[in-house]
Amino acid sequence: MRYITKTYEETVTMKKTTLFTTCLFLLICSYSVSRADDASIKKINESTQVISEIMSVPEKAIPRSLLNDIYGIAVIPNVIKAGFIVGGRYGQGILSIRGNNGLWSNPVFVTLTGGSIGWQIGAQSTDFILVFKTKKSIDAVSKGKFTLGADAAIAAGPVGRKAEAGTDVQMKAEIYSYSRSRGLFAGISLEGAALQVDTKANKAYYDTSNCTADKIFSGAVKAPSSALSFKQTLRRAIAE
Repeated sequence: MRYITKTYEETVTMKKTTLFTTCLFLLICSYSVSRADDASIKKINESTQVISEIMSVPEKAIPRSLLNDIYGIAVIPNVIKAGFIVGGRYGQGILSIRGNNGLWSNPVFVTLTGGSIGWQIGAQSTDFILVFKTKKSIDAVSKGKFTLGADAAIAAGPVGRKAEAGTDVQMKAEIYSYSRSRGLFAGISLEGAALQVDTKANKAYYDTSNCTADKIFSGAVKAPSSALSFKQTLRRAIAE
């Protein structure tokens, strides 16, 4: 009888331990998803701020004549560039496309990575903007790793109202690139940098495992309110 009682007590203890462990595991998972989602929302808000601030000064902004003729735009805030002799950069941002109705799509999370060799030391944080002329380039990004300059022609973008009538605004390149560092905004070459869809961030932000870039662009995946704020800011910045 003592043996049976002892076994029963051990079984109860084991069940309690299992229940506690399961609850702890679920709590950790929930916390991880929440943190990932918070990070994604923060990145959306940072991208919204970058667009709003850059386009608020027409004399130093991306020419609207250029923006009116593009298919997509990527905003990658706070890209960290660091190195000692051999350097590299990494950042996470968002990519949105314009549909046939003129409206902007929900954002797809992307990463920007690149390396460089030369005499360099230190670290720097920079905001980047990429404007895409063609659907072809966006499709290539959606399908996998996309190397700027190799998979599509890229050029430093013109800046300000004086560039409105310039030949560069005729969009001879497929992609135009811009950077903002310490208050300065200018076109910059990003040849060799890789742009890639951030599947993990997309799953966390849209709270679903089935969210390819194409589904997000098409609106098949329900988006949080922060996505709407970004699209509205983008629409106003280009239209004004």
